[in-house]
Amino acid sequence: MANIKSQIKRIRTNEQAHERNKAAKSEVKTRIKTALHSAEAGAATAAEDVRAAAKRLDKAAARGIIHRNQAANRKSALMRRAAASLSATSVE
Repeated sequence: MANIKSQIKRIRTNEQAHERNKAAKSEVKTRIKTALHSAEAGAATAAEDVRAAAKRLDKAAARGIIHRNQAANRKSALMRRAAASLSATSVE
């Protein structure tokens, strides 16, 4: 443990930020899973769930929790998978 007062404070703020970031990342993952499951099931709320997941990804990127390119890649993959699931369920 650090003896310097400012470093003790910095450690404490880093821990708080880490917890906040961890919660935000977890929420992003949950939203993506929800969107994919509803798209695969062909639920009426699939488009809304995909939009909510994309919004959370954008917010995480804006806050610096994940890199903006990582957010773009995840959104792209989400859209691709959701579109494939929706088109597969509508064909059947």
